[in-house]
Amino acid sequence: MNPHHTHGGPVPTGHTTHDHAIDHATEHAGHAGGPVSWATAAQATLHCLTGCAIGEVLGMVIGTSLGLSTVATVVLSVALAFVFGYALTMRGVLHAGLPLRRALQVALAADTVSIAVMEVVDNAVVVSVPGAMEAGLASALFWLSLAGALAVAFVVTLPVNRWMMGRGRGHAVVHAYH
Repeated sequence: MNPHHTHGGPVPTGHTTHDHAIDHATEHAGHAGGPVSWATAAQATLHCLTGCAIGEVLGMVIGTSLGLSTVATVVLSVALAFVFGYALTMRGVLHAGLPLRRALQVALAADTVSIAVMEVVDNAVVVSVPGAMEAGLASALFWLSLAGALAVAFVVTLPVNRWMMGRGRGHAVVHAYH
């Protein structure tokens, strides 16, 4: 018997035991989970920040080194932040045994709002620092602005993630697979 199959009863026809366990976990992830600790929300936000930071920094470095416009650099950074953010989540849920398509669905449900908030905030901060986007890769202004922007994005995104997790949304969907 599958250790994840806990509620008893037969597995619906056409589903494997594994598929049913996935559906059961997803079903429970959608219920309001009640209060979520700040530590749990911080862990989820740090996970999101990791993927965002990898993509954001890579996009900023590529855009700046190629001399792309600010808009093109920001678009590249945001796109890469989503790619790396989703990839980190998918890595974990694929390891938990989900098929690729289902892992992508979980990543989209878990990370989209968090990454979007983080990207709006950190790019707004970087772009608002006078000269940061034009400073170049060898400049402390460039790197300090980027680091500061990611820190501000973490602080703003933390309560958003806590609120969503308390309602069984966002990273709560991923936690159903751990």
